[in-house]
Amino acid sequence: MPGSPVHGTRLDILEWLKDPVAHFPRQRRVDPVEHGVHAGLVAAKLGVSRRAARTHLDLLTRLGLLRATRLRRRTYYRRDEVRIAEVARMFEKGWQARAPLPE
Repeated sequence: MPGSPVHGTRLDILEWLKDPVAHFPRQRRVDPVEHGVHAGLVAAKLGVSRRAARTHLDLLTRLGLLRATRLRRRTYYRRDEVRIAEVARMFEKGWQARAPLPE
């Protein structure tokens, strides 16, 4: 479902941003590990417009899974590893604590 936070494109973005050096071309003057990757590079990798890429990036940022940093005229996105770990733990706890379904 394209409107869901777990949409395949968003999962791809999160995966790529785990190791931005391996997945994106070099950026001038900005360290992709420290500051992130700008929307234009994400758009190019996805094969979509910058606007479409920013829609995905903004949703992931609002969910707290990405951090956005504005440098010069661009916004750079990187993973928020602490928040991602928190969300993973919440899902893990929720699924383990669930009672079995009646047969």
